[in-house]
Amino acid sequence: MSVSHTPITVAFIGLGAMGSHMVRHLLAASHTVRALVRRPEAAEAARALGAEPFFTPAEAARGATIVFTNVTSSEDVREVLLGEQGAVHGAAPGTICVDHSTISPIVTREIAAALAARGIEALDCPVSGGTMGAEAGTLTIMAGGKPEMLERVRPLLQLLGKTITHIGDHGAGQVAKLCNQIAQVVNIEGIAEAMRFAAAQNVDTGRVFEAMATGMAGSRMLDLMGPKMVARNFAAGIEARLHDKDFGLARDIAEEIGLDLPAMQATSAQLRTLMANGWGKDDTSSLLRVLEG
Repeated sequence: MSVSHTPITVAFIGLGAMGSHMVRHLLAASHTVRALVRRPEAAEAARALGAEPFFTPAEAARGATIVFTNVTSSEDVREVLLGEQGAVHGAAPGTICVDHSTISPIVTREIAAALAARGIEALDCPVSGGTMGAEAGTLTIMAGGKPEMLERVRPLLQLLGKTITHIGDHGAGQVAKLCNQIAQVVNIEGIAEAMRFAAAQNVDTGRVFEAMATGMAGSRMLDLMGPKMVARNFAAGIEARLHDKDFGLARDIAEEIGLDLPAMQATSAQLRTLMANGWGKDDTSSLLRVLEG
């Protein structure tokens, strides 16, 4: 049976820049949201959204049909779902855990198996589109897990995203997200190198961007990152530290299975230099600054 458009109770763990927007969409559709918070001031922010705050994942998950997570790392997801005060201790059998984090597909499969042992279903549903996509409800959602579980939660996911694609079994959504990140950030590095090449020859980078944008080099990332590099506006759209984290996951998996991905590995090294320069909370367009030395 599908989760209908009838209001239900959900838990949401991860009220960050994206999570808060996602919660707004769920609340706007009249769903009840039980939100995990860590501090009293965060509890007030959750109430201001219209969510009910709780101080442990287990408390937030109690009575919820769906548990959403959107946190940073693989171990964060493991802790909030399976830890000493994890959602698993409050969630009833039959609950579906939907993880929007970008984490290791290997850890995702481990978590899904541990939840299944408690009668709880899991879907890995990482997203692409950033804060703007979360705010507009136009995220791209890449799903791994049982297709029938995806259909049960699809009405809720449609509140958050415009494109929802079932990729395969547990972990497949995370694989797709890492593929997205590899292609995206290698592209950003290529744009940075093009802008550096033009500037080094005293050619107007703005005009170069305009020419590239209508040529075969045109892309969504060029449209987004080109103007930022031309204007030298490195304020974060997506913080570079998050791309560095995702590339670390992809790099580790590639090394583990003996896969040679030279462009990804070279870009990963540039991201590590970016982080070492203290630009992790700036935009990934800061890869241009890395090239400038």
